[in-house]
Amino acid sequence: MNNDNRGINAMDCYLSTTDIIDWKEPNVLALAKEIARQREAKVASVLMDAAIAKACFEWVRDNIQHSWDYKQNPVTCRASSVLAHKTGYCYSKSHLLAALLRANNIPAGFCYQRLSLEGGGAPYCLHGLNAVYLQSYGWYRIDARGNKEGVDAQFTPPIEQLAFPIEETLEADLPEIWAEPLPVVVGALNAYDDIAALYDNLPDVQLMQR
Repeated sequence: MNNDNRGINAMDCYLSTTDIIDWKEPNVLALAKEIARQREAKVASVLMDAAIAKACFEWVRDNIQHSWDYKQNPVTCRASSVLAHKTGYCYSKSHLLAALLRANNIPAGFCYQRLSLEGGGAPYCLHGLNAVYLQSYGWYRIDARGNKEGVDAQFTPPIEQLAFPIEETLEADLPEIWAEPLPVVVGALNAYDDIAALYDNLPDVQLMQR
């Protein structure tokens, strides 16, 4: 019983509402519940959390335009702002997806990759995505940055199908599942009003030497 309680408590931080993951904001909450309502009519209850998570993932992936792909301002950060403006960098889209999942009582966290910005070496930057806890699979990473030529992220548990593979020595999958977005990410999103300025100053971390 004690172990079970610790497990439940450990998940609380992945369900919380915060200034950035503001899932109790009326428009975010309404969308989350509408996505769930549409999916609940079609799926057996044993798989309900995965079905709702997939629907939330696909909604953010397909309906929120990636800021750089579409060259669309403003720079967004807070989940409700991403929804209001229908645009965001990968980090911001992960904030909205986490909010929609948490609003449906599905634990969601934040993961990052370190990628070459243009391919072929420096500069490098962080890429933001999510991990969702599914009752039938455990933690499962999903990437709602938005598909395009050469990018085909899907929801196919237990198999991951992310937007980007790790291909270079200085690229990496960072293993942590964070309950809140990294401060370096939030700081960058809040420091710039224009997507081009942010593109020139995307957040990065140095990898530890092995």
